[in-house]
Amino acid sequence: MNIVAVTACTTGIAHTYMAAEKLAEFAQSQGHEIKVETQGALGIENEITVEDIAAADLAILAIDVEIQGIERFEPLKTIKVAVGEAIKDPEGIIAQA
Repeated sequence: MNIVAVTACTTGIAHTYMAAEKLAEFAQSQGHEIKVETQGALGIENEITVEDIAAADLAILAIDVEIQGIERFEPLKTIKVAVGEAIKDPEGIIAQA
């Protein structure tokens, strides 16, 4: 499966990046391709492109705040969860797909 994901917590510091790391680690360990965009205190990093979305099967939005460009993911099956859930249970989130 090819996955795109966005993580964003309320302060945009630790939890944003922890969630990104957990999702990426688990997805890759299961043989999935994943690109994770973070929207945190440093702005948008590892930005998901139109090409990334076109190639994706699934979008995971692990967000506690509104994000920039959420409309980009409308064509995809999307799972929206809290950042804390992505940190604690990336396996369960990806299993929903």
